[in-house]
Amino acid sequence: MRRSLIALILATLPTAVLAHHGWSSYDATKPIKLTAPVTAVSWGNPHGTAKVSYQGKTWDVVLAPTSRMEARGLEKDALSKARAVTLEGYPRSDGTTEMRIERVTLGDKTIELR
Repeated sequence: MRRSLIALILATLPTAVLAHHGWSSYDATKPIKLTAPVTAVSWGNPHGTAKVSYQGKTWDVVLAPTSRMEARGLEKDALSKARAVTLEGYPRSDGTTEMRIERVTLGDKTIELR
């Protein structure tokens, strides 16, 4: 019984690891910086997400884990209350309108997320 349980756990572990995307799908050689209104925020783990409207397109924004954002001064409702935020990060390599964020600027406050 114990061996079966261990085998089951080990068999499902790679699936869980693969379910979360890695950072290799983002192009770190092409940093981007944009200022845009936030249209949606999801505060959860493994990391938060947001959507912004920029140049007529909706961008998906991959944030940091919530505990890291809060520890560095980015509170849960700060993004949703902001008229616009400045985001610095990296776009997806495949051209999808999605970016991984390195830092967020709200007014005169910049929060490093990585």
